[in-house]
Amino acid sequence: MAETAVFAGSGAVLFKIGENYDTTAWTGPSGEIFRNFAAGQAEALINTLTRNNWSDVYATLNDDVKKLLEEAAACWTAVDFITYNMAGYTSRNEAEDMINILWAKFNYIIDVLKDQKAVTYVAGG
Repeated sequence: MAETAVFAGSGAVLFKIGENYDTTAWTGPSGEIFRNFAAGQAEALINTLTRNNWSDVYATLNDDVKKLLEEAAACWTAVDFITYNMAGYTSRNEAEDMINILWAKFNYIIDVLKDQKAVTYVAGG
């Protein structure tokens, strides 16, 4: 099975989940299935929340818009992996802090992508 994520590849997600993640969920026998499943859900959620099907026009998007989509998808997918098993983090608080930061970033980017003036500005850049 190959990586099927459009917005954020595994490298972007791995960067977000930090060094204490559950390696079994990431690299185990079902790791690629988990990554594709979570990334697909993130992309569908981003498309739905912004009321724009970015997936279908991804190849035509400006690099800045692609980076916003990558950041949002990586944040959402990372939260899925962190919540899957928090045992590897130094404390539950560490994991929860990471989730809160990722959640805030995700929400901020969604607000930007919903703002048509911002998207038009970035796409024109």
